[in-house]
Amino acid sequence: MVVDDSVVIRGMISRWIGAEPDMEVSASLRTGLDAVNQIERIKPDVAVLDIEMPELDGISALPQLLAKKRDLVIIMASTLTRRNAEISFKALSLGASDYIPKPESTREASAAETFHHDLIQKIRHLGARARRRASPAASPALAPAPDRIREVLPHPVAAPAPQLQLARRSFSMLAPRVLLIGSSTGGPQALMALVADIGPVIDRFPVLITQHMPPTFTTILAEHLARASRRPAHEAVDGEMVKPGRIYLAPGGRHMRVVRHGVDAAIALDDGPPVNFCKPAVDPLFNSAIDVWQGSIMSVILTGMGSDGMRGGKEIVAAGGSVIAQDEATSVVWGMPGAAANAGICAAVLPLNQIAPKLVRLFSGDRS
Repeated sequence: MVVDDSVVIRGMISRWIGAEPDMEVSASLRTGLDAVNQIERIKPDVAVLDIEMPELDGISALPQLLAKKRDLVIIMASTLTRRNAEISFKALSLGASDYIPKPESTREASAAETFHHDLIQKIRHLGARARRRASPAASPALAPAPDRIREVLPHPVAAPAPQLQLARRSFSMLAPRVLLIGSSTGGPQALMALVADIGPVIDRFPVLITQHMPPTFTTILAEHLARASRRPAHEAVDGEMVKPGRIYLAPGGRHMRVVRHGVDAAIALDDGPPVNFCKPAVDPLFNSAIDVWQGSIMSVILTGMGSDGMRGGKEIVAAGGSVIAQDEATSVVWGMPGAAANAGICAAVLPLNQIAPKLVRLFSGDRS
């Protein structure tokens, strides 16, 4: 179901969806009110919901749509403004599955192509996951998230399903000196839950995060991470020194790497082409960190589409470091962590709420 007050945007998105063999447009509507009034008749799997619309805007329509169809996957669509970025984060806390920035002008070929690719991938992966969960053969009943993170993850998180027996490596015997985290779809919610519980790690070691996210959105995410962790968090600045006690977030639209600076490390941002269709991408961060910290790296790959982070994770393991992946049951999309797990590079594949305690133990000297 496509809901947008722009006839041009509705038509464009509808054409893209109609061209996919595994999708169809169930409705093309102008306002959030139309969507709320027709949702029970249309019964879509996925709704692409604009934020700014007459009669009933997207953020107001969101809870009403979920009240009428609890398993509806909602992807919020908005232009890249700070206000819309803030609203998109609020939408995630109210139950939206994901967000996507709309290009300022559909006449810009590269921007429109990125929007096209990302939107179709989000619809496909999120829609498929929702269908699997709704099927009788899906994993066991939902269990509520812990009270402490319910504000971040308002909807129930699936009880961990038994993982396939995947190859596991031992954790590195080298003491980790840095924590690297990569995430994509579902990442903002997962990151906020994770950083809230790793205060002892942040206090003693630098934490560097690459989240697939556009400019403006990363600015807002850094502010949310600072509040959730109660520690300094900001978009990384080219040339700044990497210090313990801080969270560095790759800014939207630029890859974040690290480089040696004497005996220390410094941030190096670059405007190179996308890697794994992403900018920023996780692999550039993972690969560059090896030159600085060699095998003393602890890396975590959280929920997200695609396989970004897997190749960099392989290099980290080859250098003597370790990789932890989020498990399938608690991932919004088990693409990135699944690719790492299936590649046999992980020392652990854990539910989200078990990753923080494990990191605290590992950074305190536990090597098991």
